[in-house]
Amino acid sequence: MSEFAELVDAHYQALFRFGMSLTRSADRASDLVQETFCIWAAKNEQLRDRSKAKTWLFTTLHREFLNQRRRASKYSDEPLDQDQAEAIIAPQDDAERHLDGQRAMDLLGQLEETYRSPLALFYLQQHSYKEIAEILDIPMGTVMSRLSRGKDMLRHRMTAEPASAPKNILHLEPGGTQQRNG
Repeated sequence: MSEFAELVDAHYQALFRFGMSLTRSADRASDLVQETFCIWAAKNEQLRDRSKAKTWLFTTLHREFLNQRRRASKYSDEPLDQDQAEAIIAPQDDAERHLDGQRAMDLLGQLEETYRSPLALFYLQQHSYKEIAEILDIPMGTVMSRLSRGKDMLRHRMTAEPASAPKNILHLEPGGTQQRNG
């Protein structure tokens, strides 16, 4: 029997009971357990100490439950009325949001590695503070401060110059022309 099959056999029932206590629905609990094992299949190599697999699985199931609940609170099953339908974001807004996302990625790439790594691990790879601390071999407090400072730097760069402003522009002023590098 494979390691994965042994893990499923050993922990499925306990994970299902935990999922039931969270969701109060057998279907949703089954989905949570299945998603937990899918995440394990994708990320199990990140776990250095195999004796902590049970804890990792329960933590993952709980996080997935919280993520699903957070996502569900953003959406409603009620049909849209006319005003709501008109308020839906236009395609050009999606394009602008994509450009802002690309700009954020570009600006993230310009940050010092000290701040870029924790930000990328936390926001792009969804690692916990503790996991980031282990990955980068730094204290968890350092991870939190680097994330905070990195977010501040990124926010400052995003707001310092409009997204549509070209890098080199000519400013026409009454006294003549000046080139500005921005």
